[in-house]
Amino acid sequence: MRRYETTYILRPNLGEEQFSEIIERTNNIIKNDGGAIINLERWGNRKLAYEINKEILGQYIYFDYAAPGSTILELERIFRIDDRVLRFLTVKIADAIDEETVASETERVAALAAAKLSGETEAEVEDSAKKDTDEEDSDEEDFGEEDFDDADDDDK
Repeated sequence: MRRYETTYILRPNLGEEQFSEIIERTNNIIKNDGGAIINLERWGNRKLAYEINKEILGQYIYFDYAAPGSTILELERIFRIDDRVLRFLTVKIADAIDEETVASETERVAALAAAKLSGETEAEVEDSAKKDTDEEDSDEEDFGEEDFDDADDDDK
């Protein structure tokens, strides 16, 4: 599997039901091909840089996922057919990604989302994650400079 991110723009005048239907269909295509959604964000209505199909606003959807290359072909085919999708862009982030990395990235994104709701900043979340890994590393034996000073004395 490879890691991708896709951003697509939907017509702003669609109802919530249609937004959800398009997002669900996209997620199902990825999951049915053996992929996994890492992150899904609805950025909301934003002004377009230029008019597209007589629209000046668009509903932006961003998602980060792991999937085989054939999934991208199907996603983009569906996006081209659907008139409700104004634009889309898919970028390959990594050539290979394993399930362990997908799980850890999903957990990291969930932690960031939870922290955002509780008012913490990204830096605070990353610092706490770093402290957790530092505590695991501190269980290993530490060698300080004093442990190596004796070796210098033997050379004299």
